[in-house]
Amino acid sequence: MHTIELICVNSNSRESVVAGTSLREIADRVAFEHKLPILAARVNNRYKDLSYKVYKPVTVEFIDMSHYEGYRVYQRTLSFVLQMATNELFKEHRLRIRHSLGDGFYAEFEDMWQMGDEDIERLKQRMHEIVELALPIRREKRLAEEVAAEYHKYGFDDRIDILETRPHLYRTVNFLGDMPGYFYGALAPSSAFVAKFDIARYYNGIYVALPSRTNPDVVATDIKLDKMFDIFHEYQQWIDIMGVPTVGDLNRRVMEGDSSELIKIAEAFHENKIASIARSIAEANASRGVRMALISGPSSSGKTTFSKRLGIQLRVLGLDPVLIALDDYFVDRDKTPLDEEGKPDFEALEAIDLATLNDHLRRLAAGESVEIPRYDFISGKRQWHERPLQLTDRSILILEGIHALNPRLTPGIDERLKFKIYISCFTSVAMDNYSRIPTTDNRMLRRTIRDNATRGNNAQRTLEMWPSVRRGEERHIFPYQENADVMFNSSLFYEISVLRAIAEPILREVPDTVPEHAEAKRMLKFLDNFVPIEPDEIPPTSLLREFIGGSSFRY
Repeated sequence: MHTIELICVNSNSRESVVAGTSLREIADRVAFEHKLPILAARVNNRYKDLSYKVYKPVTVEFIDMSHYEGYRVYQRTLSFVLQMATNELFKEHRLRIRHSLGDGFYAEFEDMWQMGDEDIERLKQRMHEIVELALPIRREKRLAEEVAAEYHKYGFDDRIDILETRPHLYRTVNFLGDMPGYFYGALAPSSAFVAKFDIARYYNGIYVALPSRTNPDVVATDIKLDKMFDIFHEYQQWIDIMGVPTVGDLNRRVMEGDSSELIKIAEAFHENKIASIARSIAEANASRGVRMALISGPSSSGKTTFSKRLGIQLRVLGLDPVLIALDDYFVDRDKTPLDEEGKPDFEALEAIDLATLNDHLRRLAAGESVEIPRYDFISGKRQWHERPLQLTDRSILILEGIHALNPRLTPGIDERLKFKIYISCFTSVAMDNYSRIPTTDNRMLRRTIRDNATRGNNAQRTLEMWPSVRRGEERHIFPYQENADVMFNSSLFYEISVLRAIAEPILREVPDTVPEHAEAKRMLKFLDNFVPIEPDEIPPTSLLREFIGGSSFRY
């Protein structure tokens, strides 16, 4: 028997195994400490199912659900179990996973049929039975026409649409028992790996709760994210009306030559929403004396362009918007606080010079003239504007940044004077009925492109920082999102089709010798599902221009 050597990162050891040994067998054999079940692995910096067999020397790192990709594996696998259970119990209805909420996701039936309490209990019971059966999940590569035939048996037209609009001779398909499916990434070895979940009625559908990534013993269905749900649902209903709920539908419209109309309508929808928010601010200014609009949201939500477009709408209403970016109050890079891994934590509140910021806000409120800083992301140093800033009676101070809704940012400002806005890229177009597009992937694409062009970071550096960015969002942004007076969805349903051509060459530059290659490869496979759209007709005021260039706004 031919043996090979591999390096196991988890145990920091070298192991000899027989060629053709699966990752699952290797994980069972190698001794290393792990409290949670192993779900997948990173092999030579590419994510792989545990069924993957090793035939040559490799470096392997096993991952569980505490890892961001491991958590996605858990989500995908549970979605597969949900697909099987609903298909068996409610054949006459078609379930769609709409979007993520907290540590879970919201799903509803296309015909708006609502499950009763008994139906929900039946669903949970059947899913637990599927888990207990430990049905193996296998991955096969077949001719695309054979995969389409498997999907056709179950009426999975949404998956067939992607096969037809992005044709390949061979396609990968997963099977849970006899049921086909594909979830655009690694899956657990069997249904037994997703034993922890819960389901509860939520609005017109159900909420499927997963364990928390950071606290896997907790599975909570009592979420309080009503404002976020409303903005998700409004946008979802709109793209359903537009006829582009899935990537296959979007691809067909693009191939039919409708991309120009799609761009115009999506941009008009944004403008209408921004104008509505401006009217709400003007009304709050008149009724309770609001003087400050605080705009928060996670990285690459488009806060800067949104702020500038909001300012234009406020001017239309006779107000005088004054924009300040919290990023300009970053401490010099060498003074940035460090995270638990000893790396610069740019997402921490302490990365902001709070003393200077609050001093400036107090002086501006008192009518004084203040010199405002400008942060240079290339040098990591603060500079100063030549023209001082001063407010008038008609001024609305627009303060944007990830910490804007954190009460610790502006403790000296009366709450009645604040109008709070939360903005994020709530991606509503789904890959198919059971595979949603994570909003974090959309934002990561935006940031990768922008940082490469304007902040001196290549894709490897951006992907290296992304876990720290995500941790910062979980700690400093998401806890305050429901405090917002209004929310704005900055996603444009056509945008990933535009981002594809720009992102691909940047992602391909990530070498396969670094861990970030796994994310780059995953994103390249994801982007391959989209028919590209040329950016020529995107207006210069579009929020997307903040990331791809060509904006008429100055940043």
